Amino acid sequence: MPLAVGVLIRRTKELIYCDAGSADISVNSAVLVETENGMEAGVVMQPEQMVNVKGQLRKIARLCTAEDFRHIKRNKEAAQKLLPVIIEKIENSGLKMNLSMVEYTFERMKLFIYYTADERVDFRDLLKELGPILKTRIQMVQIGVRDEVKILGSLGHCGQICCCQRFLKDFTSVTGDMAKEQNLTVNPAKISGVCGRLMCCLAFEHCFYADMNKKMPRINSNVMTPDGKGKVFGTDIFKSEVTVQFNDGKTGKYNLKEIK
Repeated sequence: MPLAVGVLIRRTKELIYCDAGSADISVNSAVLVETENGMEAGVVMQPEQMVNVKGQLRKIARLCTAEDFRHIKRNKEAAQKLLPVIIEKIENSGLKMNLSMVEYTFERMKLFIYYTADERVDFRDLLKELGPILKTRIQMVQIGVRDEVKILGSLGHCGQICCCQRFLKDFTSVTGDMAKEQNLTVNPAKISGVCGRLMCCLAFEHCFYADMNKKMPRINSNVMTPDGKGKVFGTDIFKSEVTVQFNDGKTGKYNLKEIK
């Protein structure tokens, strides 16, 4: 197995593994990588280690220089100027798709057009119109609504930048049962993110809630306490505390270890 570093290029989900050569490269280093699309800018996300890679490793050309960063900035500005033209062509074509963003490779040998759509889109005629105008190779990339927010960024209900843009590398499955496990109101408006899907943060503490809820007695179940028999009136998983109501109407709070 060869030694390689994991690099994230563009907005791809998966790392590509690259030969760092003799360069001293650490995590979060900005690098230029030789790919099938020409030179592309990326960020090292995984330190050098032995990896099992199918096919040939990509090669890191160099660490990004100050001039490289200026060139990348100019590429972004040039790509932004293309948005009105592409949007107009999409609208005129009548295609049911929403443009998310466009991005050049480092040497502008290729332009990636990211979009969302509810179903498969036949964009062959669109490419025929865009080709002579943009004068570069074009690749259409369909992404999901969660990926779109990760790319464009937004603020979550908590007032902070969405987790997917700040630190999440992969999306995990989030279900309504996770909200129920945390005693949250299953109201789509309250537990959905700006992408319209269930909030990723529901999964962060799911294991803790699931484990603690298994240990806690159910509401209205009969339990034995140091003060006698009663029914569970409420629970507090953070304090490992159970509130018990007795036949005379009185209640008492007990540590989970005191309950049988």
